[in-house]
Amino acid sequence: MNLPASWTWEVLIEAGTQLVLILVLALVIRWLAGRGIRRVVRRAMHGGNGGPFGGTRAAESLRDRRPGAGERRKQRAQALGDLLSSVVTLVIAGVTLVMLLGVAGVPIAPLLTSAGILGIALGFGAQTLVKDYLAGIFMILEDQYGVGDWIDLGEGSGEVESVSLRVTRLRDTDGTVWYVRNGEVLRVGNQSQGWARSVLDVTVAYETDLDLAQQVLAQEAHAMFEDPDYQGIILEEPAVWGVNDLAKDGVVLRVAIKTAPLQQWATTRALRERVKNGFDREGIRIPTSLLTETTP
Repeated sequence: MNLPASWTWEVLIEAGTQLVLILVLALVIRWLAGRGIRRVVRRAMHGGNGGPFGGTRAAESLRDRRPGAGERRKQRAQALGDLLSSVVTLVIAGVTLVMLLGVAGVPIAPLLTSAGILGIALGFGAQTLVKDYLAGIFMILEDQYGVGDWIDLGEGSGEVESVSLRVTRLRDTDGTVWYVRNGEVLRVGNQSQGWARSVLDVTVAYETDLDLAQQVLAQEAHAMFEDPDYQGIILEEPAVWGVNDLAKDGVVLRVAIKTAPLQQWATTRALRERVKNGFDREGIRIPTSLLTETTP
């Protein structure tokens, strides 16, 4: 076998040894990195504090009140774990390839220059895509919203059905499905984090005894609070906030109830029915020209 003058058996053996060592070292580093990522993901799935997904005990207790909080935390941790694994694999593979080419005697500088130019071109051409993915990463990392939450994105609002690094899918009250790119989300109103508030405005005629009307509101709201069917749904003693407005049709009274996430609308509907029955018993008149507001 004829080899170039510079290719002696000693050089080939030394180069081969270096190649094997580089590959073994890359595999070991990838295995250690994967193990570390899996440990972080496991801690995040079980809600461990102190890690990148952790938080204060008070904040964690608020999260646990949301429907499906455990499954949501697992999905969030798994998504970030997959992202970290992909990034680590690409970085290790790229560095390993460059080192292998260097040992094989292939000129690296032209390759790095070409890769840099290609990266700049792709960066300019895929700015929107990169923006969407970066926004998705921070959205998941900060737990701004997740599957099952009811959110308001400005152009569209509804229940989140799917969250990816690029697109959020939600369905509104009418059943319309909205697809929103994460990079286009400028602000998010989340009605599902921690707790919610059921706010009911009731208009009564101007000749009504306001003390009696507020007493009926307080009694009906307290009855709901004591109802076993609403334990875990109504979190605190309801509060009658008093006269909220003097409208042309009558006096507007407001009552507020702190509820579990996503339970505010059902609570408002039930309270509205109870208040109507209570007003009927006491002879309190509600102006008939009022229109009720549609809630989800």
